[in-house]
Amino acid sequence: MADTHDKSFPVSWEELHRTSKALAWRLLELGPFKGIVAVTRGGLVPAAIVARELEIRLIETACISSYHGSEQGSLDVLKEAPSAGNGKGWLIVDDLVDTGETAKALRTMMPEAHFATVYAKPAGRPLVDTFVTEVSQDTWIFFPWDMEPQPSTPIIGQRG
Repeated sequence: MADTHDKSFPVSWEELHRTSKALAWRLLELGPFKGIVAVTRGGLVPAAIVARELEIRLIETACISSYHGSEQGSLDVLKEAPSAGNGKGWLIVDDLVDTGETAKALRTMMPEAHFATVYAKPAGRPLVDTFVTEVSQDTWIFFPWDMEPQPSTPIIGQRG
């Protein structure tokens, strides 16, 4: 799949925390949940924040790999969430639904779970039950774990 991301959307730790907490607010009236299935790796941080806000202590993981750098490739299910069964009463948390391929795999594994993401793109949005922020399909989200502080060139030095 060719890189088709024309826009970038950098997300700070503070913004991710704030938006994950907003996700918890949206989920509050839908619970209580038996537990959370965090989708590794991106869903781990939002799942921790949601778990804290909703006082959920039982956290499982579903380990699915679909990105190789900034390219989305074949889906590789490394680990299902065994305790979640068909998902009834469980909450799946991920950072982002993009094309929906990971979401489809999760829906097959846990068809009765409530699926929530912090960010959603149009192609995957119909597959999640709850999300906070929608971004266009051609946007690449830079999560805080993808970035590191670097010195920047002063404006005057950028003139050519």
